[in-house]
Amino acid sequence: MNLQETLNWRYSTKEYDTTKKISEEDMAQVKNLLRMSPSSVNLQPWHFIVAETAEGKARMTKGTQGFFHFNEPKITNASAVVLFCSKTSEGADDTFFKHLLEVQDKDGRFPNEDIKNGMYGGMNAFADIHKYDLKDYQHWMEKQVYLNIGNFLLGVASLGIDATPMEGVDVKALDEEFGLRAKGFTSLVVVSLGYRAASDFNSTEKTPKSRLPQSEIITVI
Repeated sequence: MNLQETLNWRYSTKEYDTTKKISEEDMAQVKNLLRMSPSSVNLQPWHFIVAETAEGKARMTKGTQGFFHFNEPKITNASAVVLFCSKTSEGADDTFFKHLLEVQDKDGRFPNEDIKNGMYGGMNAFADIHKYDLKDYQHWMEKQVYLNIGNFLLGVASLGIDATPMEGVDVKALDEEFGLRAKGFTSLVVVSLGYRAASDFNSTEKTPKSRLPQSEIITVI
């Protein structure tokens, strides 16, 4: 599929075909998508929990009890499920910044020490803006995770894999289930992966996509 075909093909899948599983080869590409997403100052303030087994998916459903029960089948019937987590303010500290620098240094990102130090200064400068001026440090990191989610949804669609992003989950329950807060993370969004069932009412073959026209949302200057 070309890009336009991919954009038209993908949608938020409501019903999965339980007989179809994502191959190991495709799951390897799915995990690489998570790793390779862009983020501001290459901060990468995220962690991902990937459930590929029935036991793992059952743990994910701890976030769909009570009010969010309608999302449980989208987890249990999917081939795999990804929980997107963000660093907390406490988790994104100077120790983490220095760890990022060392990883990038080993990967050959810095031609010399001056550029490495400049990157460290830039990371701290942007962090300070969001900590003290805008006072949205936690939300800034969450925005980076959402960049990853957008990149991820298009990426898996390019592999012919369907996905369902879900904010309709109990993030506190998921934080507790996976001990995330003690590790400096908090859960944000669950994304189920698999292949659409023929009976899914929401598929683009049955319900065409609807978007505002370009003339309404784009101004060319």
